[in-house]
Amino acid sequence: MDEAAVRERLEGVADPDLGEDIVSLGLVNAVQVDDEDGVIRVSLALGAPYAPTETAIAEAVRDALADTDYALDISANVESDLSSEEEVLPNVKNVIAVASGKGGVGKSTVAVNLAAGLSQLGARVGLFDADIYGPNVPRMVDADEAPHATDQETIIPPQKYGMKLMSMAFLVGEDDPVIWRGPMVHKLLTQLVEDVEWGALDYLVLDLPPGTGDTQLTILQTLPLTGAVIVTTPEEVALDDANKGLRMFGKHDTNVLGIVENMSGFVCPDCGNEHEIFGKGGGKQFAADNDLPFLGGIPLDPSVRAGGDGGEPVVLDDEPGEVGDAFKIVTENVANNVGVVQRREVSRRANQNSPTQ
Repeated sequence: MDEAAVRERLEGVADPDLGEDIVSLGLVNAVQVDDEDGVIRVSLALGAPYAPTETAIAEAVRDALADTDYALDISANVESDLSSEEEVLPNVKNVIAVASGKGGVGKSTVAVNLAAGLSQLGARVGLFDADIYGPNVPRMVDADEAPHATDQETIIPPQKYGMKLMSMAFLVGEDDPVIWRGPMVHKLLTQLVEDVEWGALDYLVLDLPPGTGDTQLTILQTLPLTGAVIVTTPEEVALDDANKGLRMFGKHDTNVLGIVENMSGFVCPDCGNEHEIFGKGGGKQFAADNDLPFLGGIPLDPSVRAGGDGGEPVVLDDEPGEVGDAFKIVTENVANNVGVVQRREVSRRANQNSPTQ
């Protein structure tokens, strides 16, 4: 068997989201047939580690070559189109911003459970609490270890639940308010991102402050975001503000990975009836109206509050129930959509560089 024969077989492996085979899409980086060692090595342009869809693509590749006499070695890598000087976080594969147009919709709760859910899947994850004025992440994961500085004036972040953590809450007193103007916020955020030793990460999840102010602008101008997740509750007031956040990302050409509807219905533990306290379906309709993926709805449930206050994200519960399962679905959908963004960009670049173009 030679490289051409391998590629011919791989033409039968389809990308379920992009609608073509992985060879035509340019998602096969390289093929090497090592007759001496009896190994076929395939490098795939898959950029969302542990995403269910990309795991399925890799399995389809294995199936396509399963009846050969060769062992199969699959690797995944997406080459950046940035120079080494342009890369801010060269060892971080994906940066995901979790945002909301207004406060009180559970954005930090979604960010924490998303990061914890990705870590639970097996990914290498960092969680950056970029909500300078109201940092809550350390409490929500019960992180009592502070970061420490190295002799090279870099910062080693603490870890919890397999996640590397950074937050303004580590740097100020527990009850001290942060009263800073925009330029100071910009400088601090830049330092916290660039001076932290994040190491190699599959995902860096950013918990942005609510709204569309200086912090969001700094993030958009500084970091190469893979995409953003917008969190809203179902009622019209929240959706109006979510729309502002959506327009902000649109103006900065940032991919929106989808919409999460939080506090989506409350099931009474006594009577079993569902009560639409904030309405229901508004986030899903908002996603449909803007041609965006709906990532899932999170029920209004006391376990979410208890998990946040107690520092135990509900997505990590051994027996998660409806709410934990909802967060798992959101996590998988976010990872899958990160993969779509990455593979679509790889395919775009491949078609640009094609000699037939």
